[in-house]
Formats: sequence, structure tokens, C-alpha cells
Amino acid sequence: MRFWGRVDAGRQLAEHLKLRYLVARDVVVLGLSRRVVPVAFEVAEALGVPLDILMVRTLGVPFQPDLAVGAIGEGGGANPQ
Repeated sequence: MRFWGRVDAGRQLAEHLKLRYLVARDVVVLGLSRRVVPVAFEVAEALGVPLDILMVRTLGVPFQPDLAVGAIGEGGGANPQ
């Protein structure tokens, strides 16, 4: 697939999901970072479902800008219980 930006990507993804997976299901779209929120917004809008946003930041590897080893979310650490 070729996308002409995040809005187009969200719309194409929503069409794909409508056709294959999300017929008559309870769904919430979750946008995980500021770059992904425009895509998540378009998906939620097209599907007519709620959008929630969770701000996360990746933990990068020094001297390897394209490699992440983890992420930090709003609530702090993970609770394994």
C-alpha cells in the first residue's frame, strides 16, 4: 500500500479494517504517540468508534537512533499483577 500522509494512511487502514475485522464489535482505537494520533483519529472517525490517546516515549539505544529497547508510558512502570 502507498500512503500520501498520515490522514490517507488512517483512511485506508479504516477501510481495510471495516471489510475484514470490525463488523459489529465493541472497539476503541488507541493512539500511542503524537505521530500516530492523526492516523488513529482517521480510523476512529471512519469506524464511528471512540478514540483514546496514551502518550508514550521510546527508550532509544545510544548511538543507534533507529533502535528502541522499550517505552515509557503516562502511568510509570508496568504492573505485572
